[in-house]
Amino acid sequence: MADTPPSLCDDASTSAGSLGEIARYFLLLGFTAFGGPAAHISMMEQDLVHRRRWLDRQHFLDLLAAINFIPGPNSTELAIALGRLRGGWRGMLVAGLCFILPAVLIILPIAWLYVNYHQLPQVDGILRGVGAAVVAIIAAAAWQLAKSAVKNPFGITVTILAAMGEWLNHQQRWAFGDLGILALAALAGLLRTNWPWPKNSIARSIALPPLGALAAITVGGPVLMVLLFLKIGATLFGSGYVLVTYVQTSFVDQRHWLTTQQTLDAVAVGQITPGPLLTTATFVGFVLGHHPFGGGWAMETGCALAATAAIFAPAFILIAAIGSSIDRLRHSPPARAALDSMNAAVVGLIAATCIFMARQAIQPPHAWTSIAIMAATLWAILALNVNTTWLIAAAAGIGLIFLR
Repeated sequence: MADTPPSLCDDASTSAGSLGEIARYFLLLGFTAFGGPAAHISMMEQDLVHRRRWLDRQHFLDLLAAINFIPGPNSTELAIALGRLRGGWRGMLVAGLCFILPAVLIILPIAWLYVNYHQLPQVDGILRGVGAAVVAIIAAAAWQLAKSAVKNPFGITVTILAAMGEWLNHQQRWAFGDLGILALAALAGLLRTNWPWPKNSIARSIALPPLGALAAITVGGPVLMVLLFLKIGATLFGSGYVLVTYVQTSFVDQRHWLTTQQTLDAVAVGQITPGPLLTTATFVGFVLGHHPFGGGWAMETGCALAATAAIFAPAFILIAAIGSSIDRLRHSPPARAALDSMNAAVVGLIAATCIFMARQAIQPPHAWTSIAIMAATLWAILALNVNTTWLIAAAAGIGLIFLR
């Protein structure tokens, strides 16, 4: 009889560790993990599999594969799952919080400086340069995801239709939203399978659309912001850069709480700080607390922390709740078909949003300089695999000199 692969809740293959050990490692990782989810995962593998031997490589790969089947930030969920394996429920909380906290502490003062001094001419040039680089970084992410997610004519069709739907969202001609597009893609993938799945599986597979109702509840601004970030954290599939499409649609196009430039700046801050890209929500929450939610340090900080808690809460809940069922999900043809279709849709969402952001970043009188920054950044990522942190720093320097 074949061995059962380890699940997210299987503690048998790992030795117990102290909470202090878990906290020290993930705090250090949170302060030094630059370069995005792929870099974070590589660092955890090197440190926890090869050096500290918390678990073997096959168990690590099983965890990573399982996490790809659930929504949320992959590297953060992996940190949470590893903390649970090492220290149980308390280890799960300690690992996740220690991985997220450093970026939050770094972003809060950056956000304060931004809302108070971003109108200075020197800073404006830096932000224009960084904004152009961020557009290229998002485009590169879409291209790299497309190489693995768009595998056949069906995937190409889903990508194109998703891009068209996102264009309608940006034009405010369609109220279905990003979540509706992903749900339709999942349903289309399910309908292509001939697997005799039970009715309750169908219900679970298409249970995402009701989450969209969270965004339609008539409540005060800060509460609605929290609900929107909860929705994002609970439905983020395929790439962390889907966050950009959610923010653009929900906060810029539909409610006009942010500008596209502020969205670009938020993503840039998320890129240049260590830890999860989703701590971009900390910056967005702070900016929203400053305006339009009233201003003042208490409101700004409160909104920043509330946005951060909301976007990461689903990751903790999912890792705590899924247990051994994740292994059955991984081997389910309907789940595989739905996930493949959703990943193809994600490519379309990111590509459409990238076009709108490019239009914002390419503005006279320095349009050609912005185009040059985009082209150079895209080439450096795709051809040379340069770390995005260095590219953003270079773009900031070019912006300071040429885009003032």
